[in-house]
Amino acid sequence: MENDQEFVEYVVRGIVNNPDDVRTERTVDERGVLITLHINPDDMGYVIGRQGQTARAVRTLLKIVGAKNDARVNLKIHEPEGSNRGRRSETTEEVDTSAVDELGI
Repeated sequence: MENDQEFVEYVVRGIVNNPDDVRTERTVDERGVLITLHINPDDMGYVIGRQGQTARAVRTLLKIVGAKNDARVNLKIHEPEGSNRGRRSETTEEVDTSAVDELGI
């Protein structure tokens, strides 16, 4: 398991009520690394946070971890079919991480 994937699992397990249900998938393509996070549907609110703040913070930290390894890393939170969220998911929202990209780590 890679550092970025371990980081996501470690942080998310500390947030959720069902840490044994946390699972990640790591895929690499021409655009970089994509880590897909699978969690218990009951823990979705804890991981996304109010107005997406928790998910945004995890993504920002993950970009820093990726930058240390010269990789562009993105996080996708898998939303199970039939979930209670009626509106567009916060997980697909583009986040401005230009400040992190300019760190040059």
